[in-house]
Amino acid sequence: MSSSLYGRIIAKVRHYYSVGGIFGVLLFLYSKVSHTKPLFRQKLAGVKHPFYIRIGTTDASVLKQVFVERQYDYPLPISPSVIVDAGANIGLSAIFFANRYPDALILAIEPEDSNFQLLQQNTAPYPQIRALKAALWQKNQQIRLIDPKDGNDGFRTKEETMNDDVCLGYVRGMTLDAIMAEKALRFIDVLKIDVEGAEKEVFENSSNWIDRVRIIIAELHDHIKSGCSTAFLHATQGFAFDVPARGETVIRIRKELVV
Repeated sequence: MSSSLYGRIIAKVRHYYSVGGIFGVLLFLYSKVSHTKPLFRQKLAGVKHPFYIRIGTTDASVLKQVFVERQYDYPLPISPSVIVDAGANIGLSAIFFANRYPDALILAIEPEDSNFQLLQQNTAPYPQIRALKAALWQKNQQIRLIDPKDGNDGFRTKEETMNDDVCLGYVRGMTLDAIMAEKALRFIDVLKIDVEGAEKEVFENSSNWIDRVRIIIAELHDHIKSGCSTAFLHATQGFAFDVPARGETVIRIRKELVV
């Protein structure tokens, strides 16, 4: 065994131990031997209901980002009543918001089948979370879902595919104003968006809805698609720009909400 491979295995073992203890490590080793993705039931302090992650996927990394690194734990100037979680994956960020803001309506949007199924399972105990199988996009149209082999949190949407793309089929692409109309949302207090590069198209075509959003928490992916940050900054000119970024995640708050 090469030293680099051994190092990666040790890093994974430590990672799963930090998430699930010795049982998490055993499930990880079992997933490698069996070539399966067993479910691990996770119960965290401060989280009202247990949830599931798939061992051997990027789910454990998402768990760490949301509940350990607390990627979305920003002090907000308002207590939100409407939250839209675009790119909800298996529902962990929606669960975080539901526990942090129990009176808020949360719309969790996810296009990929396996993620969406686990999203529904994980969020079922929370009546305030509503799941929508769709992809946030610049138009209301069927859009290709691409697997770039970056893990279960890395699926992307494209209008056209390249020769080396692995296309998983078509999903429902929707603009945010169409989603708001369908779900009878007059405004959005918090828009969390993590859509693997599609934020470029979304924010380049945001004029119909941007004035009805108060706070945006966005992960920008210029390393995937050039121009994401430019589109985001141009669309959010009516927001305050002095909130510190957290890794790839940036937050913009309406100027009138900032004291």
